[in-house]
Amino acid sequence: MTALNETVVEATLDDDLVITDARRPLSRNKLVALRLRSMPRFWVGISIFALIVLWAFLGPILAQWSPTERDALNMGMGPTLRHWFGTNAIGQDIYAQTLSGLQKSLVIGLVAGISATLIAAIVGSTAGYLGGGTDKVIGWVVHLLLVVPAFFIFVLLSPLYRGLSWIALTFFLALFSWMIMAQVVRSQTRSLRNRDFVRAARYMGMPTSGILRRHIIPNIASLLIIDATLGVVAAIMAETSLSYFGFGVQKPEVSLGTLLADGTSAALTRPWLFVFPAMVLIILLFAISLVGDALRDAIDPTSGVNRG
Repeated sequence: MTALNETVVEATLDDDLVITDARRPLSRNKLVALRLRSMPRFWVGISIFALIVLWAFLGPILAQWSPTERDALNMGMGPTLRHWFGTNAIGQDIYAQTLSGLQKSLVIGLVAGISATLIAAIVGSTAGYLGGGTDKVIGWVVHLLLVVPAFFIFVLLSPLYRGLSWIALTFFLALFSWMIMAQVVRSQTRSLRNRDFVRAARYMGMPTSGILRRHIIPNIASLLIIDATLGVVAAIMAETSLSYFGFGVQKPEVSLGTLLADGTSAALTRPWLFVFPAMVLIILLFAISLVGDALRDAIDPTSGVNRG
């Protein structure tokens, strides 16, 4: 009997041998953590992203110039020890401007992406749980917002926020980026609202907000985590695209989009104006995409073949 009580169960998880006590099965969070631990792309992505964040906010300490400061003796010069990424036509340091633009893109992406996911979770779960007229009204609003592509909505609204701070752009990005995920959350909530644990909570008199907060949203948290990660990528891309075409961040403030717009015309004659901001943007999006891809496979192994 003693030997039986000490028996362990051996289970293979993503090609790793996981040993656990038979009386204490692994929780979902531990399973996800174990899967992530065995995914090199997750560690590569999260490491690169962490380094980029540290560089964006600590790198200016090493910079010799501010983003708006001009060096009249080195206008339009390539990379040197004095100006690591070179200077533009009016002598502004591209390294300092790239870090300033990276900071802005990171903040906009993180705030807008996560906020859009929260809106989708609240709106979608409310519509799916309540059903009836509430579901129809919310569904009609979602379909109406999906008719016109978000980019054109931002272009039409640009006169409203163009004279405001980039914080207004962040608000609008979050406001018009939640609809598709809300549809997914709405569908998932419909399948959960008749489960026994939800019915029990309802019969015990728990309010709707409590049921959504304690029972519905936690059960779709995996989808929300994936959406928030990919939403950050989408928000950064949206901000960069809008700023590139003059509908996003406005001068004298800079973002990666405005730097790319300024450097496009000189990409062949003075490539450092375009190459450095473009490389930073590509590496940033690549890192976040790796993390999102790994999270998707860790949370839902059936989403695709695990590439390790």
